[in-house]
Amino acid sequence: MTELTLDAARRLDAYFTATLVGHDEALERAVADQDAAHLPSIEVAPVNGKLLHLLARISGARRVLEIGTLGGYSTIWLARGIPADGTVTTIEAEPAHAAIARASLERAGVGHKVDIRLGRAAEVLPTLAGDYDLVFIDADKESNTIYLDWAARLGHPGTVVVVDNVGRGGDVADPEVTASHVTGTRAGLVMLGTDPRFDATALQTIDRKGWDGVAIAVLTDVADVTGDDIAP
Repeated sequence: MTELTLDAARRLDAYFTATLVGHDEALERAVADQDAAHLPSIEVAPVNGKLLHLLARISGARRVLEIGTLGGYSTIWLARGIPADGTVTTIEAEPAHAAIARASLERAGVGHKVDIRLGRAAEVLPTLAGDYDLVFIDADKESNTIYLDWAARLGHPGTVVVVDNVGRGGDVADPEVTASHVTGTRAGLVMLGTDPRFDATALQTIDRKGWDGVAIAVLTDVADVTGDDIAP
């Protein structure tokens, strides 16, 4: 058996990507345009994008909420996973990022399914109508509990909630690490484990983006409680 190293894990990720995801010009152009504009290289890995796509299909999602658009890479995956009359509402704080995402979405042929909302998510979320079938959270980690609370408020029993970057290279399990993005991630995981509105698990991931993790939850039949007693 091959020894587990980061290089070996990345080779396996490359194999999974080539075998199960393959070449996709629209997705690759989306990342290339994002990189050319010097946006942060923090989009999900291809295998994780495919996971989002499959979760949308498996759950039968018609209305998807994405918190954190960046260059639109994950948005394309999500939009492809919903029906022709479905909608992805995606929130992006930076207008320049949203413009790049819009161009990539149009080129991928899914622009008609996507509603980009500009602004800070904590300010945009209260303006949304709700009843989302899938929520993908991939924005500032310091606000994960706020985003999870709104996911519960805007979803319904059975809504799938996905939170990216929950492993932080193992730092979330180290109480000595107190960086805000780590403590925010940790608080989100604690919320997923204690808030009765969620039933959740998390998986470690090692891919071309490094060592991290993803949490996956479903909203329970108490998801209509307000969450006012739960500290964000």
